[in-house]
Amino acid sequence: MNSQFLRRISTSCLVVLVAMPAVAVTVSAQEFRIIVNSSNATSELSVAVASKVFLKQVPKFPNGLVAQPVDQGKAAAARVAFTRAVLGRAVSAIESYWQQQIFSGKDVPPPTRGSDDDVVAFVKANAGGIGYVSPGTSLTGVKVIAVR
Repeated sequence: MNSQFLRRISTSCLVVLVAMPAVAVTVSAQEFRIIVNSSNATSELSVAVASKVFLKQVPKFPNGLVAQPVDQGKAAAARVAFTRAVLGRAVSAIESYWQQQIFSGKDVPPPTRGSDDDVVAFVKANAGGIGYVSPGTSLTGVKVIAVR
């Protein structure tokens, strides 16, 4: 087989694996908390919907508000835990997913912020903001939502 064919098969398999919804599990708030703007009426999301919001596969919250997800840096403990629990994959797999999305002209990843406080500031400044932070982070202007 030629290398171009194998590359296409590999890329197709990666896209299918990354696009699959995460397994429905209750997300533990021990390693991270998912937050939204305090004006957002959303108080709970399923793991599948939360995953699709962060992968930009659905543009809005169930209440119709346009979602604006934000990520932390790839080495942040909250991101590693969130990515595994909600997206069901390693951070490196999600980075590959976004590289494929960019290369195919479909979308760009959510913006990245360097700290929990920066994520809180982003979510507070955007009505549709949604992010994740480490437990113990000050949450002025945002609220924690349940993800089940």
